[in-house]
Amino acid sequence: QAHLVESGGGLVQAGGSLRLSCAASGLTVSSYAMAWFRQAPGKERAFVASIHWVFEDTDYADSVKGRFAISRDNAKNTLYLQMNSLKPDDTAVYYCAAGRRPSTIPSDFGSWGQGTQVTVSS
Repeated sequence: QAHLVESGGGLVQAGGSLRLSCAASGLTVSSYAMAWFRQAPGKERAFVASIHWVFEDTDYADSVKGRFAISRDNAKNTLYLQMNSLKPDDTAVYYCAAGRRPSTIPSDFGSWGQGTQVTVSS
């Protein structure tokens, strides 16, 4: 059974950086489409970034392009999200997800972590 555990969230001032990690067990991150989503209070869960399992093609939401970078370490079976130049609008619970194909739609991903809170103060 797949198990994803996020870490690295916290409180940071605007303009700061955080690096989120997602440790996987029960699945191999290099064999799945892996993604990050986020959900702010009162809002739908939204796509942030994804990475293809074979060619490592990446995709980003327009709101984070140029600021966030998704990557993975196959040896550690871990997914990362480097977040720079953080803004208050980035405040949300961040989730990692694994699916069979790259997508921006949450329902296309079958495995989810429990989420990690990111709060950006102005």
